[in-house]
Amino acid sequence: MKKFDLSEAIEKGRIIFFADAPKLVSKELEASEEDLFEAKKTLDSGNLKWATIQAYYSMFHAARALLYVKKYREKSHIHLAFAIRSLYIEKGILPTEFYDDFIQGMDLRQMADYKRKFSESGAKRNIQAAVKILALVKKILKR
Repeated sequence: MKKFDLSEAIEKGRIIFFADAPKLVSKELEASEEDLFEAKKTLDSGNLKWATIQAYYSMFHAARALLYVKKYREKSHIHLAFAIRSLYIEKGILPTEFYDDFIQGMDLRQMADYKRKFSESGAKRNIQAAVKILALVKKILKR
């Protein structure tokens, strides 16, 4: 598989420059926190599908906040993951686990959403990953 090239993704319009993006960072963090809160509540009510999906969206909004700080916006979820890997993980700012958790969370969300395959362990796994990702993003943004 070809290595992700951020410059190429920008050139092809998969990642776009977004000058006002930093103004939306706090909104993305709020969305991440709300989705995480709802995922925990939804898990407690026994709705495993929605808990899985909500936990992923918590991760998504947290990751998007990191992209917004850099004045970029993604055109797809996978390009968000690739951009985070390029801008933060490959530079040693975030651990590889962040990317792995995000990708697995995205996979679990897609399985739940599109194939109606979900489990309690998957929902709990996504919630735990969302907690870690949100904490890491907040730590990075405080620097």
